[in-house]
Amino acid sequence: MRLAIDASRTTTARVTGTERYAIQIIRELLRLNDQHEIALYFRHTPARDLFPADHILRPDAVTRRVIPFPRAWTHVRFAAALALHTPDLTWVPAHTLPFAFPGRAAVTVHDLGYRYFPDAHPAGQRAYLDLTTRTSARRAAVVLADSQATADDLTSFYRISPAKIRVIYPGVDAPRIGDIDAVRRKYRLPERYFLFLGTLQPRKNIARLVEAYGEWRNVHRADPAALVLAGGEGWLYDPAWTADKPGVYVTGYVDEADKGALYAGALGLVFPSLYEGFGFPVLEAMLCGCPVIASTTSSLPELCADAALLIDPFDVGAMAAAMTRLSDDPAVRDGLIERGRAQARRFTWESAARAALAAFESVG
Repeated sequence: MRLAIDASRTTTARVTGTERYAIQIIRELLRLNDQHEIALYFRHTPARDLFPADHILRPDAVTRRVIPFPRAWTHVRFAAALALHTPDLTWVPAHTLPFAFPGRAAVTVHDLGYRYFPDAHPAGQRAYLDLTTRTSARRAAVVLADSQATADDLTSFYRISPAKIRVIYPGVDAPRIGDIDAVRRKYRLPERYFLFLGTLQPRKNIARLVEAYGEWRNVHRADPAALVLAGGEGWLYDPAWTADKPGVYVTGYVDEADKGALYAGALGLVFPSLYEGFGFPVLEAMLCGCPVIASTTSSLPELCADAALLIDPFDVGAMAAAMTRLSDDPAVRDGLIERGRAQARRFTWESAARAALAAFESVG
């Protein structure tokens, strides 16, 4: 099979979950592939060490094509390249297939959060996400979904047949745990803290998290533990969520190299998100020995199983009570840490890549 892959996400400067997914699963596909010809299409020239030849099983079967274009890269430049080279199967690891191109296709859909929280996106972005996700899922011969929750949403919102959806959980990399004290000093954080890590936006439920921390703080006046909100400001971020809130620290965007130390130094990760297609932070935290509080919504119960304290994200009192269990009960913390590490180790890029290859071969 001649497989074309949209690798444009792999050269993005700031890596978020979607970019990390593209980089890691492509790396593993190249390491495992022993029979297909693979063409990688880039918008920008990749770094030499992005997909090194010594980590590719068949370097002679991999072609890199850099096709720069200023706007509408997917629908114009990538589509034109596909028309020229006519692969047997085209895979896009991030929602959006070109509007017109030859041959069969596979697409990965990470989440449909814009359907649940339309106000959390600019109107134009929301309309584009809706259009491209719907048309891509219908056009594709097979759809890879990051979770059963996303698969169910595809069927519910767009009537995509469950028969052509494959639930393939992404892998999770254990963040490197560096110098915890140095990272804490870098972001000017106290020694003891609860952590949230992610983009600060409405669907992450930041306002209720801060309120729950306030309730916890009122009960634990002798405990200096802070609440650290680590991440950049997203669309509709409201400064009032954190303004004049004692003990709340906002770091801004966090370097990838610092995440492991932030997790490892925390009392726990509090992740009360209202919707997640796949919540990387909860599993990363588990791999770093950080106990987790997470929502009972969307994909999070799938990922956490019994390895986290699951709470109703709309119940501020329940969130505060879970924080109390982490801060006050060492046995609860130790149990969550042990179960968390075991649970997170189930999610590997090798298993994701093998499942993706099987999905491609079933239709390609």
